[in-house]
Amino acid sequence: MRTTRFAALTVSAVFALAACGGGDDSGSAASSPSVSAETSADAHNAQDVSFAQGMIPHHQQAIEMAELADGRAASAQVKDLAARVEKAQGPEITTMTGWLKAWDEKVPESMPGMDHSGMDGMDGMDGMDGMAGMMDSADMGKLKKASGKDFDSMFLTMMVEHHEGAVEMATTEKAKGEYKAATAMAGDIVTAQNAEISEMKKLLGEN
Repeated sequence: MRTTRFAALTVSAVFALAACGGGDDSGSAASSPSVSAETSADAHNAQDVSFAQGMIPHHQQAIEMAELADGRAASAQVKDLAARVEKAQGPEITTMTGWLKAWDEKVPESMPGMDHSGMDGMDGMDGMDGMAGMMDSADMGKLKKASGKDFDSMFLTMMVEHHEGAVEMATTEKAKGEYKAATAMAGDIVTAQNAEISEMKKLLGEN
């Protein structure tokens, strides 16, 4: 009887050790920190989507306004500012478009007039004028017809309002967004465009 009990205990011990060994392996795989960390870094929410979908057409209009400065602006400082707007905001449009595609979300179509062929079809922009800082088709039409110092004054006044709208949108993204690259871009927009707002107000004689 003692021999039988000993054999039974030995078999039980072997199974217990095997079970413990299997438990350790599965536990280490489940607790791998790299998987959860990667998922967290790539996470995004509805605010991130809204930010990208709103800022793309907002940037497109800023670029269209900046392009009008060539051949119309009298001030070298206004021309320089317009060139900087184009240089900064074009790549940001490309980046935000990439995010939306990666998230399988709708990418805003090019707004009417957001091409290099002129301002034909700008009436379609009226649906966007409720967005913070956006100009309507009448404003854009006036800007296109202006030249010299009149253009400079109108451009700066409109671009201040446009930038203030972008800052408002970016501030919301910083507060409520989840995607780190998007909130980082929002922070850059707030910093850069606030600085340009101050610069434009000085050119307008407001500071």
